[in-house]
Amino acid sequence: MKAMILAAGEGRRMRPLTEQTPKPLLTVAGKPLIAWHIEALAAAGFSEIVVNAAYLGDQVAHFCGDGSRWGVRIQMSMESSPLETAGGIIKALPLLGDAPFAVLNADVFTDLPMAQLRRIAPRESGAHLIMVSNPAHHPEGDFGLHQGRVVPAQETQQMSLTYSGIGVFHPAFFLRAGERNVSVDTAEPPKLPLRPLLDRAIATGSVSAEHWTGRWSDIGTPERLAQLDALLSREARH
Repeated sequence: MKAMILAAGEGRRMRPLTEQTPKPLLTVAGKPLIAWHIEALAAAGFSEIVVNAAYLGDQVAHFCGDGSRWGVRIQMSMESSPLETAGGIIKALPLLGDAPFAVLNADVFTDLPMAQLRRIAPRESGAHLIMVSNPAHHPEGDFGLHQGRVVPAQETQQMSLTYSGIGVFHPAFFLRAGERNVSVDTAEPPKLPLRPLLDRAIATGSVSAEHWTGRWSDIGTPERLAQLDALLSREARH
């Protein structure tokens, strides 16, 4: 199984930290965010990783190189401007192949065992999401979870959960993007968020999920970055 790290965002909420440094290269406990993911994927047996980049993308590409220092092969999918989540994945599909692949947002931090992703086999044209309990900054959550299937939040009596930014997708999930007639034949697909595609697939029962209760942080602001850095640095000293 291949993996894709989403690293193309501008990180506007992280300014001024991202004025000269792309968000995936901001550090926690002395290590760039994207390096934590690459190391975890390599340790879990992933040997081929695709990374997309746009904003200050040359810095991301230079840091990643060919992946050999981590014992993996990294291929870059460069975007002239951020294509949003689904658009970026669609552009990278020729590099990802025909089999299901893992997707990770570069700006989350987790101790999820990445080897767990390699055991997931979503149904054709479907997806499997890693869900987490709603963080304080997103109390309303995203979706409900019922008997292993993702449902609209209003359709479950249980509390909603938040999509972690980590999942496994079948390529056909994006190739059958519906009325927008998405094609990978164009040099630069249209900007396309992930949520509409998820909503469409959820309506057909094509999205499964599991609830991860271990460590997970969405590093969306300088304050949350500083909190995580302090926590990991304190743990490293003990």
